[in-house]
Amino acid sequence: MKAMVLERVVDLSLELQPLVLRKLPIPEPGPEEILLRVGACGVCHTELDEIEGRTPPPQFPVIPGHQVVGRVFACGDGVAGIETGSRRGVAWIYSSCGRCDLCLSGHENLCTEFRATGRDADGGYAEYMVAPAAFTYSIPDCFTDAEAAPLLCGGAIGYRSLMLANLKNGQALGLTGFGASGYQVLKLARYLYPDSPIFVFARSEKDREFARSLGAEWVGETTAEPPSLCDSIIDTTPAWLPVLSALERLRPGGRLVINAIRKESRDSELLADISYEQHLWMEKEIKSVANITRADVSAFIDIAARMGLKPEVRSYPLEEANRVLLDLRHGKASGAAVLIP
Repeated sequence: MKAMVLERVVDLSLELQPLVLRKLPIPEPGPEEILLRVGACGVCHTELDEIEGRTPPPQFPVIPGHQVVGRVFACGDGVAGIETGSRRGVAWIYSSCGRCDLCLSGHENLCTEFRATGRDADGGYAEYMVAPAAFTYSIPDCFTDAEAAPLLCGGAIGYRSLMLANLKNGQALGLTGFGASGYQVLKLARYLYPDSPIFVFARSEKDREFARSLGAEWVGETTAEPPSLCDSIIDTTPAWLPVLSALERLRPGGRLVINAIRKESRDSELLADISYEQHLWMEKEIKSVANITRADVSAFIDIAARMGLKPEVRSYPLEEANRVLLDLRHGKASGAAVLIP
């Protein structure tokens, strides 16, 4: 099979080609695993963090990609209820131990043995991939492979963020940063909380116009003043300035949810400017998001099908993965990028 393989950490600012096209044997599914023939795999900012070493794979080489949709090509021993030829998806959560208190209480995203697809195990930048059957998801017929792929990461993690925001219908929601997860959260919030005003903070005028076209009541720069304070704000940026700005724009008792896998160290000195009275007083809360659970993915796919949520996608041949990643790194990508083997 063809696969785009990451063999070492690479600095993408140097315009290096991070992935190598390899011809590899088709993997065989082990017990309780399935083999998927990949139909589409989304490209995510998290791949940039893997490639540049901010959340590096534990070993090389590895095949990236954690937004995977494909057809079941073969099943290993012990797989029940999944038919060959059926369509399944694979998300960021590749597996967890299933035995610890966290897993048993529904917090498998926090398990110390959490394994990420495309980082800790080979992912979907390939013609075939193997995944534990219990960590795959049925894909509704209303979505094409390319439309379904971005739902498995940006959509599912956005859903988790929105649930952690503890928003009630009619309360004001702020979104700071407006990438692949942000625009899906906006659509989702409009569906689940139809009476809630949504304010979007974004650096790019293009992103602000996009947010306005999707129904945001107000859009502005990262540090702009919205019409009113927010009950909840979801931050999807890699920077610290939006965090401080968001805390200033929360109501008393409001919650800031930080949906980011990392924050830039270059502007961490801003944290020296944090003021207890200005940023944290009046019982404001900060909640981080770590990974996703299977329940998040399943719930979001069901809601997305019911509401007809379809991401705006741009499809590329698998062999163009390097170009897509470099475009994403330099802010040239628009919509959700999807690789088609």
